Amino acid sequence: MKTSSTLSLLAVAVSLLLSGCDDGAKIDPAKQTGANPELPAAKNFLIPPMKVPGGTPWKENEKPRVAEGLKIEKVADGLLHPRQLYTLPNGDILVVEASGPKAPTSQPKELVTGLIKNASGKSSPGGNRITLLRSSDGKSWQKYPFLSHLRSPFGVQLVGDTLYVANADSLMKYHYESGATKITDPGTELADLPGGPINHHWTKSLLASKDGSKLYVGVGSNSNITENGIGAEYRRADILEVDAATGASRIYASGLRNPTGLQWEPQTGKLWAIVNERDEIGADLVPDYLTSVQEGAFYGWPYSYYGQHVDERAQPQRPDLVKKAIRPDYALSSHVAPLGLWFYTGNGLPDKYRGGAFISEHGSWNREPLNGYQVVWVAFRNGKPEGQPLPVVTGFLTDDKESVRGLPVGLTEDKQGGLMFADDGANVVWRVTRADAP
Repeated sequence: MKTSSTLSLLAVAVSLLLSGCDDGAKIDPAKQTGANPELPAAKNFLIPPMKVPGGTPWKENEKPRVAEGLKIEKVADGLLHPRQLYTLPNGDILVVEASGPKAPTSQPKELVTGLIKNASGKSSPGGNRITLLRSSDGKSWQKYPFLSHLRSPFGVQLVGDTLYVANADSLMKYHYESGATKITDPGTELADLPGGPINHHWTKSLLASKDGSKLYVGVGSNSNITENGIGAEYRRADILEVDAATGASRIYASGLRNPTGLQWEPQTGKLWAIVNERDEIGADLVPDYLTSVQEGAFYGWPYSYYGQHVDERAQPQRPDLVKKAIRPDYALSSHVAPLGLWFYTGNGLPDKYRGGAFISEHGSWNREPLNGYQVVWVAFRNGKPEGQPLPVVTGFLTDDKESVRGLPVGLTEDKQGGLMFADDGANVVWRVTRADAP
């Protein structure tokens, strides 16, 4: 039990953290999207300001808002922190439900941050399991307990009859039979993944190569900006390439603070990722981003951001790495926290969406006013993003912007071409289709 003095200190800290009115954003988010985001000077804070909305449930029959020409419906509820979705070849949808592993809190700031985030459901308990959704018509869906006893799972991929699951500290494989509603195989560890007692960014995104011989794992940093020591960042802030036959791995690309989504761009076949950038240098820094991923490339973290913009907090500096840091392709605005990426190729939505990227923005916790809390679409032409991101699913924030009804996370496409996404604030899965779909 915490002592009264500790609670008093926490109350003071919370008050300071939430008093960020004078440190609010000064740049229109639209100016921080695209290929050339506006980047102000970095700020230094003794205690960085925070703003997190409170949590409020969806009312009966209440739904997120969708863009013109679309409709949305709830297909599953009663889940436990659904984080990622995956469509199996037979049309079944896997829902990965997880919460982060418990970790020691080494700094008072981390404790206060956790308390504040809990208010909106960003850290609610998860099932550490996978639930299967099945539908014959895309309208009515049944739930089945598919796989349990996982350790903070996130990424999932099927190659042939092998299902791969990326836990917080391991890459597991399980035998899968087409049409099965439950896996009884206890599983085999293919490779260990960076974990440990801290495991600051525990989510491990996962993507298989087209031929299934390699698995790409997004591993986030073990801190915001190396405050836990550079030794804690071993094989972190990287995308790892794992050999599916042997489990041997290598660093495919580095300097990506938290790559939470990996996908193949359909026209060029290139690897793309969404990345959560660093915090605590201002409401307008640093924009999260969408980028192609080059083999052997370095993307800046922790020493710089957006190319050669040096972050003085990372010591000792590495000018040799800063010099070769690659500038990301496309900014998504600051602190939107992208957690889902999906290149759409189906026919269940209007034609204009085909070939572009849907991105779920989980929402900010340290920016005034709030930013994100939506699903956006980014157009692609000749394998490159263009234009401004267009809001497709909104309404997660209440009209007064003080409370949040839901938090969009993982994305997938069902066999009928509907866009499915997990809402880990409301513990539901939503489906978006054409407004005139039967």
